[in-house]
Amino acid sequence: MDAETINNKVRRNHLINATWRYILLIVTAIIMIYPIIWLLGASFKTNAEIFGSIGFLPKHFDWSSYVKGWKTGTEYTFATYFLNSFKIVIPKVIFTVVSCSLTAYAFTRFEFPGKNFFFGIVIATLFLPAVVTRIPLYLMWRDFHLLDTYVPLILPTLFAQESFFVFMLVQFMRGIPREYDEAAIIDGCNSFQILIKILLPMMKPALITVVLFQFIWSMNDFLQPLIYLSSVSKFPVAIALKMATDASSGFVPWNQTIAMSLIALIPSLVLFFSASRSFVDGMSAGGIKG
Repeated sequence: MDAETINNKVRRNHLINATWRYILLIVTAIIMIYPIIWLLGASFKTNAEIFGSIGFLPKHFDWSSYVKGWKTGTEYTFATYFLNSFKIVIPKVIFTVVSCSLTAYAFTRFEFPGKNFFFGIVIATLFLPAVVTRIPLYLMWRDFHLLDTYVPLILPTLFAQESFFVFMLVQFMRGIPREYDEAAIIDGCNSFQILIKILLPMMKPALITVVLFQFIWSMNDFLQPLIYLSSVSKFPVAIALKMATDASSGFVPWNQTIAMSLIALIPSLVLFFSASRSFVDGMSAGGIKG
Protein backbone atom coordinates (compact mmCIF):
# COMPACT_ATOMS: atom_id res chain seq x y z
CA MET A 1 0.00 0.00 0.00
CA ASP A 2 1.56 3.26 -1.14
CA ALA A 3 1.79 6.47 0.89
CA GLU A 4 -0.95 8.27 -1.04
CA THR A 5 -3.44 5.48 -0.34
CA ILE A 6 -2.57 5.55 3.35
CA ASN A 7 -3.00 9.36 3.48
CA ASN A 8 -6.38 9.13 1.74
CA LYS A 9 -7.51 6.47 4.21
CA VAL A 10 -6.37 8.59 7.16
CA ARG A 11 -8.16 11.68 5.80
CA ARG A 12 -11.32 9.64 5.22
CA ASN A 13 -11.24 8.34 8.78
CA HIS A 14 -10.72 11.86 10.13
CA LEU A 15 -13.64 13.10 8.02
CA ILE A 16 -15.91 10.31 9.28
CA ASN A 17 -14.93 10.96 12.91
CA ALA A 18 -15.43 14.71 12.52
CA THR A 19 -18.83 14.14 10.90
CA TRP A 20 -20.00 11.96 13.79
CA ARG A 21 -18.72 14.49 16.33
CA TYR A 22 -20.63 17.32 14.65
CA ILE A 23 -23.79 15.21 14.43
CA LEU A 24 -23.54 14.43 18.14
CA LEU A 25 -22.94 18.10 18.97
CA ILE A 26 -25.89 19.24 16.83
CA VAL A 27 -28.25 16.69 18.40
CA THR A 28 -27.09 17.67 21.90
CA ALA A 29 -27.51 21.38 21.09
CA ILE A 30 -31.06 20.78 19.83
CA ILE A 31 -31.94 18.85 23.00
CA MET A 32 -30.48 21.61 25.18
CA ILE A 33 -32.05 24.53 23.33
CA TYR A 34 -35.48 22.96 22.69
CA PRO A 35 -36.97 24.12 26.04
CA ILE A 36 -36.10 27.73 25.16
CA ILE A 37 -37.59 27.30 21.67
CA TRP A 38 -40.72 25.79 23.20
CA LEU A 39 -41.03 28.68 25.66
CA LEU A 40 -40.71 31.16 22.81
CA GLY A 41 -43.53 29.46 20.92
CA ALA A 42 -45.65 29.07 24.06
CA SER A 43 -45.48 32.80 24.70
CA PHE A 44 -47.64 33.30 21.59
CA LYS A 45 -50.17 30.60 22.51
CA THR A 46 -53.30 30.64 24.60
CA ASN A 47 -53.44 28.74 27.88
CA ALA A 48 -55.53 26.00 26.28
CA GLU A 49 -53.07 25.58 23.42
CA ILE A 50 -50.08 25.46 25.79
CA PHE A 51 -51.49 22.43 27.61
CA GLY A 52 -53.11 20.92 24.53
CA SER A 53 -50.08 20.51 22.23
CA ILE A 54 -46.41 19.59 22.56
CA GLY A 55 -45.29 21.41 19.44
CA PHE A 56 -43.52 24.73 19.78
CA LEU A 57 -45.17 26.52 16.86
CA PRO A 58 -48.48 28.22 17.75
CA LYS A 59 -51.48 28.04 15.42
CA HIS A 60 -51.74 31.82 15.48
CA PHE A 61 -49.12 34.30 16.70
CA ASP A 62 -50.77 36.40 19.39
CA TRP A 63 -48.71 39.28 20.81
CA SER A 64 -51.30 40.16 23.44
CA SER A 65 -49.53 37.96 26.02
CA TYR A 66 -46.54 40.32 25.89
CA VAL A 67 -48.72 43.42 26.13
CA LYS A 68 -50.85 42.12 28.99
CA GLY A 69 -47.89 40.55 30.74
CA TRP A 70 -45.98 43.81 30.63
CA LYS A 71 -48.91 45.63 32.23
CA THR A 72 -49.08 42.95 35.01
CA GLY A 73 -52.01 42.52 37.35
CA THR A 74 -50.74 45.16 39.77
CA GLU A 75 -50.67 48.94 39.70
CA TYR A 76 -47.10 48.79 38.35
CA THR A 77 -45.86 47.71 34.94
CA PHE A 78 -43.03 45.27 34.40
CA ALA A 79 -40.76 48.24 33.71
CA THR A 80 -40.92 49.08 37.42
CA TYR A 81 -39.80 45.59 38.38
CA PHE A 82 -36.99 45.67 35.84
CA LEU A 83 -35.82 49.01 37.22
CA ASN A 84 -35.94 47.59 40.75
CA SER A 85 -33.82 44.62 39.66
CA PHE A 86 -31.20 46.91 38.16
CA LYS A 87 -31.19 49.02 41.35
CA ILE A 88 -30.10 45.85 43.15
CA VAL A 89 -27.94 44.16 40.51
CA ILE A 90 -25.77 47.05 39.30
CA PRO A 91 -24.53 48.15 42.77
CA LYS A 92 -23.97 44.51 43.74
CA VAL A 93 -21.84 43.90 40.65
CA ILE A 94 -19.77 47.06 41.17
CA PHE A 95 -19.23 46.49 44.90
CA THR A 96 -18.40 42.82 44.36
CA VAL A 97 -15.74 43.59 41.77
CA VAL A 98 -14.16 46.29 43.95
CA SER A 99 -14.21 44.44 47.28
CA CYS A 100 -13.17 41.03 45.92
CA SER A 101 -10.34 42.58 43.87
CA LEU A 102 -8.97 44.40 46.92
CA THR A 103 -9.25 41.26 49.07
CA ALA A 104 -7.54 39.08 46.48
CA TYR A 105 -4.80 41.70 46.07
CA ALA A 106 -4.14 41.65 49.81
CA PHE A 107 -3.90 37.86 49.94
CA THR A 108 -1.58 37.56 46.94
CA ARG A 109 0.73 40.56 47.21
CA PHE A 110 1.09 41.34 50.92
CA GLU A 111 2.48 39.49 53.90
CA PHE A 112 0.76 39.93 57.27
CA PRO A 113 0.33 37.84 60.43
CA GLY A 114 -2.26 35.11 60.07
CA LYS A 115 -2.49 35.47 56.30
CA ASN A 116 -2.85 31.73 55.61
CA PHE A 117 -5.28 31.33 58.51
CA PHE A 118 -7.57 34.11 57.30
CA PHE A 119 -7.44 32.84 53.73
CA GLY A 120 -8.41 29.42 55.04
CA ILE A 121 -11.39 30.99 56.81
CA VAL A 122 -12.45 32.65 53.55
CA ILE A 123 -12.26 29.35 51.70
CA ALA A 124 -14.08 27.55 54.53
CA THR A 125 -17.08 29.85 54.06
CA LEU A 126 -17.54 28.27 50.63
CA PHE A 127 -18.83 25.19 52.46
CA LEU A 128 -21.12 27.14 54.78
CA PRO A 129 -24.78 26.69 53.75
CA ALA A 130 -26.51 30.03 53.24
CA VAL A 131 -29.52 28.84 55.22
CA VAL A 132 -27.39 28.79 58.40
CA THR A 133 -26.96 32.58 58.31
CA ARG A 134 -30.44 33.42 57.06
CA ILE A 135 -32.16 33.96 60.43
CA PRO A 136 -29.26 35.79 62.18
CA LEU A 137 -28.93 38.16 59.22
CA TYR A 138 -32.65 38.83 59.16
CA LEU A 139 -32.65 39.63 62.89
CA MET A 140 -29.63 41.91 62.44
CA TRP A 141 -31.20 43.91 59.61
CA ARG A 142 -34.46 44.08 61.55
CA ASP A 143 -32.66 45.59 64.54
CA PHE A 144 -31.03 48.11 62.20
CA HIS A 145 -34.53 49.02 60.89
CA LEU A 146 -33.42 48.28 57.33
CA LEU A 147 -36.06 45.76 56.33
CA ASP A 148 -38.03 46.59 53.18
CA THR A 149 -34.99 48.38 51.76
CA TYR A 150 -32.31 47.31 49.30
CA VAL A 151 -29.53 47.72 51.89
CA PRO A 152 -29.55 44.07 53.12
CA LEU A 153 -29.25 42.93 49.52
CA ILE A 154 -26.44 45.29 48.50
CA LEU A 155 -24.36 46.26 51.55
CA PRO A 156 -22.79 42.79 52.22
CA THR A 157 -21.10 42.89 48.80
CA LEU A 158 -18.97 45.80 50.07
CA PHE A 159 -17.19 43.31 52.35
CA ALA A 160 -16.23 40.64 49.80
CA GLN A 161 -18.82 38.19 51.08
CA GLU A 162 -18.61 36.14 47.87
CA SER A 163 -15.68 33.91 48.79
CA PHE A 164 -15.91 32.07 45.47
CA PHE A 165 -14.99 35.26 43.62
CA VAL A 166 -12.18 36.00 46.07
CA PHE A 167 -10.73 32.53 45.52
CA MET A 168 -11.01 32.82 41.73
CA LEU A 169 -9.30 36.23 41.65
CA VAL A 170 -6.57 35.01 44.01
CA GLN A 171 -5.87 32.09 41.70
CA PHE A 172 -5.74 34.37 38.69
CA MET A 173 -3.57 36.99 40.38
CA ARG A 174 -1.07 34.38 41.55
CA GLY A 175 -0.37 33.63 37.91
CA ILE A 176 0.77 37.20 37.23
CA PRO A 177 4.56 37.44 37.75
CA ARG A 178 5.70 39.74 40.55
CA GLU A 179 8.27 41.22 38.15
CA TYR A 180 5.50 43.48 36.87
CA ASP A 181 5.03 44.84 40.39
CA GLU A 182 8.76 45.40 40.81
CA ALA A 183 9.00 47.23 37.49
CA ALA A 184 6.08 49.46 38.48
CA ILE A 185 7.72 50.25 41.84
CA ILE A 186 10.90 51.29 40.01
CA ASP A 187 8.76 53.62 37.90
CA GLY A 188 7.43 55.20 41.10
CA CYS A 189 4.05 53.46 41.51
CA ASN A 190 2.64 52.82 44.96
CA SER A 191 0.62 49.73 45.93
CA PHE A 192 -2.71 51.18 44.84
CA GLN A 193 -1.33 52.29 41.48
CA ILE A 194 0.12 48.82 40.90
CA LEU A 195 -3.34 47.34 41.39
CA ILE A 196 -5.12 49.90 39.20
CA LYS A 197 -2.58 50.34 36.40
CA ILE A 198 -0.88 46.93 36.25
CA LEU A 199 -2.90 44.10 37.74
CA LEU A 200 -6.53 44.98 37.00
CA PRO A 201 -5.98 45.44 33.23
CA MET A 202 -4.29 42.04 33.14
CA MET A 203 -7.16 40.53 35.15
CA LYS A 204 -9.85 41.62 32.70
CA PRO A 205 -11.02 38.05 31.84
CA ALA A 206 -11.39 37.14 35.52
CA LEU A 207 -13.17 40.40 36.35
CA ILE A 208 -15.62 39.90 33.47
CA THR A 209 -16.32 36.42 34.81
CA VAL A 210 -17.12 37.92 38.22
CA VAL A 211 -19.44 40.46 36.59
CA LEU A 212 -21.27 37.76 34.62
CA PHE A 213 -21.77 35.43 37.56
CA GLN A 214 -22.86 38.15 39.96
CA PHE A 215 -25.20 39.72 37.41
CA ILE A 216 -26.91 36.44 36.54
CA TRP A 217 -27.12 35.25 40.16
CA SER A 218 -28.55 38.57 41.32
CA MET A 219 -31.09 38.77 38.49
CA ASN A 220 -32.29 35.25 39.31
CA ASP A 221 -32.25 35.71 43.08
CA PHE A 222 -35.71 35.10 44.49
CA LEU A 223 -35.31 34.15 48.15
CA GLN A 224 -33.40 37.13 49.52
CA PRO A 225 -35.70 39.83 48.05
CA LEU A 226 -38.65 37.77 49.24
CA ILE A 227 -37.26 37.77 52.79
CA TYR A 228 -36.26 41.42 53.06
CA LEU A 229 -38.77 43.25 50.83
CA SER A 230 -42.46 43.63 51.58
CA SER A 231 -43.53 46.55 49.36
CA VAL A 232 -44.79 45.59 45.90
CA SER A 233 -43.29 48.79 44.50
CA LYS A 234 -39.80 47.52 45.44
CA PHE A 235 -40.09 43.96 44.12
CA PRO A 236 -37.56 42.78 41.49
CA VAL A 237 -38.39 40.73 38.40
CA ALA A 238 -38.04 37.34 40.10
CA ILE A 239 -40.81 38.10 42.62
CA ALA A 240 -42.94 39.80 39.98
CA LEU A 241 -42.90 36.58 37.96
CA LYS A 242 -43.97 34.63 41.03
CA MET A 243 -46.88 37.01 41.61
CA ALA A 244 -48.00 36.37 38.03
CA THR A 245 -48.28 32.64 38.78
CA ASP A 246 -50.34 33.09 41.95
CA ALA A 247 -53.07 30.48 41.64
CA SER A 248 -55.22 31.91 44.45
CA SER A 249 -57.37 33.66 41.85
CA GLY A 250 -58.12 30.32 40.15
CA PHE A 251 -56.53 31.28 36.83
CA VAL A 252 -52.86 31.55 35.90
CA PRO A 253 -52.04 33.34 32.59
CA TRP A 254 -49.13 31.07 31.71
CA ASN A 255 -48.63 32.63 28.29
CA GLN A 256 -48.08 36.04 29.90
CA THR A 257 -45.78 34.59 32.56
CA ILE A 258 -43.72 32.79 29.93
CA ALA A 259 -43.53 35.95 27.81
CA MET A 260 -42.23 38.00 30.74
CA SER A 261 -39.80 35.21 31.70
CA LEU A 262 -38.28 35.39 28.22
CA ILE A 263 -37.97 39.17 28.46
CA ALA A 264 -36.34 38.77 31.87
CA LEU A 265 -33.72 36.50 30.29
CA ILE A 266 -32.66 39.07 27.71
CA PRO A 267 -30.25 41.18 29.86
CA SER A 268 -28.38 38.09 31.10
CA LEU A 269 -28.19 36.57 27.62
CA VAL A 270 -26.97 39.79 26.04
CA LEU A 271 -24.31 40.24 28.71
CA PHE A 272 -23.20 36.62 28.49
CA PHE A 273 -22.85 36.44 24.72
CA SER A 274 -21.18 39.84 24.50
CA ALA A 275 -18.49 38.70 26.94
CA SER A 276 -18.43 34.95 26.29
CA ARG A 277 -14.82 34.86 25.09
CA SER A 278 -13.50 36.66 28.17
CA PHE A 279 -15.75 34.50 30.35
CA VAL A 280 -14.17 31.28 29.04
CA ASP A 281 -10.67 32.72 29.38
CA GLY A 282 -11.35 33.86 32.93
CA MET A 283 -12.79 30.52 34.06
CA SER A 284 -9.98 28.47 32.51
CA ALA A 285 -7.19 30.75 33.74
CA GLY A 286 -8.67 31.08 37.22
CA GLY A 287 -8.90 27.32 37.49
CA ILE A 288 -5.36 26.38 36.43
CA LYS A 289 -3.17 29.23 37.69
CA GLY A 290 -1.75 29.44 41.15
